[in-house]
Amino acid sequence: MGTADQQPGTDRLEREKTLWAMGFRRIAGVDEAGVGPLAGPVVAAAVIFRQGEYLLDANDSKQLTAACRERLAVAIKESALAWSVAMVEPVEIDRLNIYHASLEAMRRAVVGLSEPPDRVLVDARTIPGIETPQDGIIKGDACCHIIGAASILAKTARDQLMAKMDREYPGYGFAAHKGYPTVAHREAIRKQGPCPIHRKSFTLLPQRRLFE
Repeated sequence: MGTADQQPGTDRLEREKTLWAMGFRRIAGVDEAGVGPLAGPVVAAAVIFRQGEYLLDANDSKQLTAACRERLAVAIKESALAWSVAMVEPVEIDRLNIYHASLEAMRRAVVGLSEPPDRVLVDARTIPGIETPQDGIIKGDACCHIIGAASILAKTARDQLMAKMDREYPGYGFAAHKGYPTVAHREAIRKQGPCPIHRKSFTLLPQRRLFE
């Protein structure tokens, strides 16, 4: 854990430092994982660090190895002022559509924080249903430290869940591809049909007619 007077390598604290200077003290970063898969929930996380604190390596989860994400997830949970992980299950995704389901997962993550934020930074969106002032930041998981930290928690939580689902629903390879539409996953669906955690509404998209 570092402090803001120690400049992180890519200066991803710029947005947070500006908000701290404006008087905001509990800045939450929010991000999601699992919009693209054919199976499993969409998972969101929210994180608040104490003013002036950061984890140097916290970055866009897609730029990190699985081992690095796991290590950082532990460090984030230990050092954060507050953190929360929430999800929307496949049946809800089918009802809401994936876009609105991802927003709902992020809303639940913010509401689940033990410390209420006074500002929310979100990766490229605006979360409906929360009164806290918020900013949607394009590519926020890569350029904003606190959103990067949230992306790590969301990704690791979802990956762990999909590994568990691999044991519960063998034959689909969930532990390897995490539900994403790989060739192996598509072939498994054709052979076995969908299982209860597949998103049935995705058959409505022409490029994803896999359940016929």
